[in-house]
Amino acid sequence: MRITRSIQKPSHEFTLGFALNNFEPSLFAICYLLFLSTLLPSLMKMSKAKDKSGSRSPNNMASIDDLGDDLMQNILTRLPAPSFASAACVNRSWSSVCHRVLSVPKLRSAVSFNPTLQNAVSEVMDKVLQEPIRPHFVMASIGPCVCLEAAFKLIEGKFGSGIPIIVNVCEGVIGKDVLTDQFVEFQWEITEEEDGGAALLEQKGGISLTIGFLPGLKAHIIPLMFRIKGPHGILIDDFVMDIREATSTVSSPAGIILFSDRETDINPVLQTLEYAFSEDTFIVGDGGCQFLYRSDSGNTITNQKHPGCAAVALVFARDADKPMDIGETKFHVRLSTGVSPIGPTYRAASVKCRKSSTWLTASREAVRGHLDGQAILEEIYDELGNRIQYPAFYIGVTKRRKCSVGMETVRRMQFLEFHEVRGGDEEYLIVNSVGIKTGDSFRFYISDSGAALSSCTKVSNNLRHLDCDCANNHMSDVDHCDKSNVFGGIIFTCCGRGESFFGVNGIDIHPFLKNFPGVAFGGTYCAGEIFRGDLNLYEQDNEEGDLVHCGQHVYSTVYLVMSYSPPPPQH
Repeated sequence: MRITRSIQKPSHEFTLGFALNNFEPSLFAICYLLFLSTLLPSLMKMSKAKDKSGSRSPNNMASIDDLGDDLMQNILTRLPAPSFASAACVNRSWSSVCHRVLSVPKLRSAVSFNPTLQNAVSEVMDKVLQEPIRPHFVMASIGPCVCLEAAFKLIEGKFGSGIPIIVNVCEGVIGKDVLTDQFVEFQWEITEEEDGGAALLEQKGGISLTIGFLPGLKAHIIPLMFRIKGPHGILIDDFVMDIREATSTVSSPAGIILFSDRETDINPVLQTLEYAFSEDTFIVGDGGCQFLYRSDSGNTITNQKHPGCAAVALVFARDADKPMDIGETKFHVRLSTGVSPIGPTYRAASVKCRKSSTWLTASREAVRGHLDGQAILEEIYDELGNRIQYPAFYIGVTKRRKCSVGMETVRRMQFLEFHEVRGGDEEYLIVNSVGIKTGDSFRFYISDSGAALSSCTKVSNNLRHLDCDCANNHMSDVDHCDKSNVFGGIIFTCCGRGESFFGVNGIDIHPFLKNFPGVAFGGTYCAGEIFRGDLNLYEQDNEEGDLVHCGQHVYSTVYLVMSYSPPPPQH
């Protein structure tokens, strides 16, 4: 039976559930060995103390309490997390010391490529739990050849029921290899077969596990559900209201990590979130994956094909009752772009939607009449010349839409959405996805490794000066941050990047490795990376000057950096 009662306030102490799920008999052996090597000499010295008459006094006899909390803390900081959790449940004195050990945030991450799932999970669990940590959230990413439900079950069983967990199937993993202790980038290679299907070229197992402890913050799991009755659709307003309810004690969430189902058009969701929450709320994630989750209330979705769930959000909220001895965790978000604009600006003329694609003609200044798909592409090919071989083509469509939640005031906002170009003929330009309207303006974008490399360098330079004003990132809390206080990070990068894109490995992780050596971080390769940004990331010469929001990107890398500011000295 799993026990989830904690001996003090649950927000400050370990749950007994985590301790019992991960209990190791070695706890007492470790404590005993540490006692002999560290404390016994002190005990022997203290025990030789005598009173003035030359005889020993009971008041002078040493006890473990005489050693003070400092030596006890020295012992407890050497324990792995499961043993540390057990120690926190011994008594109130030990619990108090454990609380002091974990008074600052911590992130732990590891990657295993063990072909046996159970062994891979054991390896990453052992690695992330080597040091004391009180998990506030758990995120894991696995390869497409790994059973999602089996991986989720193994991971879920290691943590108490009150800890939020998300496990997703990704295109690749980023993190420190448990065997080599080196940071790696790895993608699973997929090839198309003659029958139109897909096969994995590399049947290599793999899992990335990241756990975080963020004192002063609360983590919640909020699902985005499909409408069960009536017209088919997703309940975006309910999703926003659920996030607001979970973070009702503060004006806006600190941040949202979002995982979306492959079949869900996440752009309307991101646009509503843009409307609903202040610009201080970061929004990052993977916009195209399978996932399983367990909420902080203990509820579990046990089937990745669950018909009711379209996406899931890991929401971070500031704790209004944060103790005075806890500082502030800050989030810093950057984006490395990987596409460049090319050619003139067009305007959609006639638009037809066919299942999951859009067929359109276009017009542009200085050209009379409508341009068909072939004419449009010929203009882009002429503009491109021989600069880049075999680029991926997208159109970035600027959409003016009305946004609101429930009965709230409607606001007109502008959004940039990317649609991959499938081709064109003498009638239409064909792009993936729907949602384009007559009159929407668009411009072509191409994948560009040179632009991506330059953008990575810019991000690296920016991260080197976190104390500088970064208004272009719309993150007010990045000011006055000491880089030495960075304790972790998470990366979401497009599956089109990596070694095949740059020609060398390690480009996307370089900004982190260069600026924060020794700091833990993990990440995944995505099929649609999410980042709360705008058009200025792509076009610095935006003539109109209007704010055009962009939530889902292509060929980009998202960096979520976490830092900690200690509390002011108590007088």
